[in-house]
Amino acid sequence: MTPDPLHLSPNIPHGGPGGGARPPGPAAGRYLTALGAILHRELARFLGQKSRLVAALVRPLVWLLVFAAGFRAALGLSITPPYQTYITYETYILPGLLGMICLFNGMQSSLALVYDREVGSMRLLLTAPLPRGWLLFAKLLAGTLISLLQCLVFLGIGYAWGIRPPLAGLVAVIPALLLTGLMLGALGLLLSSLIRQLENFAGVMNFVIFPMFFLSSALYPLWKMAEASPALARACALNPFTQAVELIRFSLYLTPNWPALGWTCLATAIFAAAALYGYDSARGFTRAKG
Repeated sequence: MTPDPLHLSPNIPHGGPGGGARPPGPAAGRYLTALGAILHRELARFLGQKSRLVAALVRPLVWLLVFAAGFRAALGLSITPPYQTYITYETYILPGLLGMICLFNGMQSSLALVYDREVGSMRLLLTAPLPRGWLLFAKLLAGTLISLLQCLVFLGIGYAWGIRPPLAGLVAVIPALLLTGLMLGALGLLLSSLIRQLENFAGVMNFVIFPMFFLSSALYPLWKMAEASPALARACALNPFTQAVELIRFSLYLTPNWPALGWTCLATAIFAAAALYGYDSARGFTRAKG
């Protein structure tokens, strides 16, 4: 018998999204039970895969410990907000590497969703007698919390390496990391609704990850790009990943960046709405799969 992915109580019947039997009890209790069960399942699966945490940290650590040493001499950084003095290249790229962790984890969550859909557990989840949007939000929130956990570990490594923003900034950056994780997780949800087969995932992921990361301010400031190509700098400024990285950067140094916050919220809402439409069995991108 296929296990219940929500781990709901056996006396709670499952029904279709349109009119299946509803579980007893207050509506808020049902929503919280589903949310807690999905969070527990995803976090337990992550903590049970120690190699996943190591793999998530290897990519940014290579940039921090290896590439930064070579780029430090090649890239001169002037004093630009939110920094009040000259900084090392490692200090500059730290927010971008935090964004990288969220980006790759969002894509990893997307891969897990495609796999769950192929083996049938995702379809079983979406037939639970709760709104599909709430179930997708629970999956999105679980992936975001995993991203946050990875980012906090990496911040600790960076602090030990000598990259030390204000201690208050380490707290202030948490909402920015959560919003970044939600935005990139929503993008992953959208991609998972578009990808029909697991074999197609690698190509789509590379098509999304590398342009988003390299056409951003994660590795070099926009004014540096503008010196080479103003058009390229404008494209980078329109990249939602750039706005998320700048939101993280300014939050670390306790400086408001309202445009970055606004654009990141807007991108999150657009990606989430598109993902919800994509998972609508009647109208969305997955309607052909039933």
